[in-house]
Amino acid sequence: MDQGSPNHRTHCIRCGECCLASSPTLQLEDVALIENGAIDKCRLYTIRVGELVRNPVLEKLTTTDKELIKIREKSHAGVCVYYDEETRACSIYEHRPLQCAALACWDTTLFKEAYNTPKAGRKDIVRNGILLGLMEAYDRRCSYGELEACVKRIEGEGEKAIQEILKLLRYDYHFRPFISKKMDITPEEMDFLFGRPLIDTIHMFGLKVEKQGDGSFILTTLDSRSATPPSP
Repeated sequence: MDQGSPNHRTHCIRCGECCLASSPTLQLEDVALIENGAIDKCRLYTIRVGELVRNPVLEKLTTTDKELIKIREKSHAGVCVYYDEETRACSIYEHRPLQCAALACWDTTLFKEAYNTPKAGRKDIVRNGILLGLMEAYDRRCSYGELEACVKRIEGEGEKAIQEILKLLRYDYHFRPFISKKMDITPEEMDFLFGRPLIDTIHMFGLKVEKQGDGSFILTTLDSRSATPPSP
């Protein structure tokens, strides 16, 4: 019997495949890990409503109808930021999130149960009323619904619609460092507070942004093979 195959396995062999493939999203139960410092908010990012994700349970692409908080991946695709590739171990193993504790590649029953428990959202973590107000205002101004509407208008309105998209992208691009400085919050925490920059997520609409030397943006089409949405 091949014990290396997940179908025949009965225990973890520390192959690291689950940590190399993706990072977990946080369930409501995981909020305590942030509050006690086991997970740093700088190591998180928010997947906002309307963002394209790969559902690991349904195994298909879908736009999320709920906010998700996800642990960052390393620069090379998919690897959880808390995974130590040299030791092939989780660096926060004793305080790992619910999804990780429930994951067994040979039997996904417990993972599916954990995955279906209530998700954590920013409002479960952020207590500062000013920040909450800024987050709500940003979500209204830079919603994925608004961005999608602009993209759909390109065919009929052409340059006018493109300029509306670029206006949103520029607003988002300058908003983050302004809030970071004004509120004295580390820049690494911006992706948690406001989701990933629109210039990074615009690929879900088949577009990409090229930043010019003079600071301006150019919007071009994207090779669909280079866009990989995150798994919630």
